[in-house]
Amino acid sequence: MDFLTRNKFTVPVDKAGVDRNWAARGYSCDWFTDPPGREWNGFVHDTNELVTVAAGRLQMTIEGQTWIVEPGDEVFIPKGALHSVKNIHPGTTRWLYGYD
Repeated sequence: MDFLTRNKFTVPVDKAGVDRNWAARGYSCDWFTDPPGREWNGFVHDTNELVTVAAGRLQMTIEGQTWIVEPGDEVFIPKGALHSVKNIHPGTTRWLYGYD
């Protein structure tokens, strides 16, 4: 399964454009901000999730596979998938997330 789509959205990432794209696919769209080094480990959701980095960089692990996610990339996290996120950018990372 392809979890990562590189350059799905143009940079700078426009939240309104992501919101429209995701809404057409049945997803919500909200901001999240992480300081350098912040980690979120061992999450599992009952719904599918999408993530797009707007600024900064994330390291994301889904079911044991790890990627570096850059601005404009989109990540699909299937429901029930064990996943973790870490801000590996030296500054704040802002990203969008949504659930179906």
